[in-house]
Amino acid sequence: MLRINNLHAGVEGKSILKGIDLEIKPGEIHAIMGPNGSGKSTLASVVAGKEEYEISEGEIFYEGEDIEELSVEERAHKGIFMSFQYPVEIPGVTVTNFIKTAINETRKAQGKKEMPANEMLKMLRDKSEMLDIDRKFLSRSLNEGFSGGEKKRNEIFQMAMLEPKLAILDETDSGLDIDALKIVANGVNILRSESNAVLVITHYQRLLDYIIPDYVHVLMDGKIVKSGGKELAHELEEKGYDWIKDEVSV
Repeated sequence: MLRINNLHAGVEGKSILKGIDLEIKPGEIHAIMGPNGSGKSTLASVVAGKEEYEISEGEIFYEGEDIEELSVEERAHKGIFMSFQYPVEIPGVTVTNFIKTAINETRKAQGKKEMPANEMLKMLRDKSEMLDIDRKFLSRSLNEGFSGGEKKRNEIFQMAMLEPKLAILDETDSGLDIDALKIVANGVNILRSESNAVLVITHYQRLLDYIIPDYVHVLMDGKIVKSGGKELAHELEEKGYDWIKDEVSV
């Protein structure tokens, strides 16, 4: 689904990613961990297509297509979804209207007609019930006055409605209490299937107690320096990152 070859990228002339190789197949959950400033969020942003980041070398293939020249919107229309660490507030635009617009813009880009109102209503009802979301929540302005947990619940609901093939969660656990953390994890686990994939970017192991990854990768100084199974996350929790630094420097 996603294949990254020797990716070098940065922002404003500063080199951040220094040769990333990564492959994610359908049905898999991959976690990227690493200390602050290692390039985790940069990797998420580059895959999502944020234009302020520049690729100087390497390739990103999504479903066999080189997507380097595609915009954020074009990548989203192809099924790439990104959950942000700090979601923006949009006063006056309800959660429901935002999602309707997003779905229909994607359908338009794919050459399809707008989703019929009755079909949209059924989908909204089914997904909100699946994620245990109060219908009143859907009539609120997007993220306005939302708690941290509500913002994350909203993003997981958007993900459920948009049904992306590749979901990128960029430090979505930052600042969350245990209840909000469970909301995020429960949504990801419910939506997981053999036809989609998830890339979890996190600084802490605790999220991975609830979203069990198939692979864990350690990113340091712009490079993936170690990969393993879910047990690697627990090892990082116990030992920190210094032991990996020592391993790499040997």
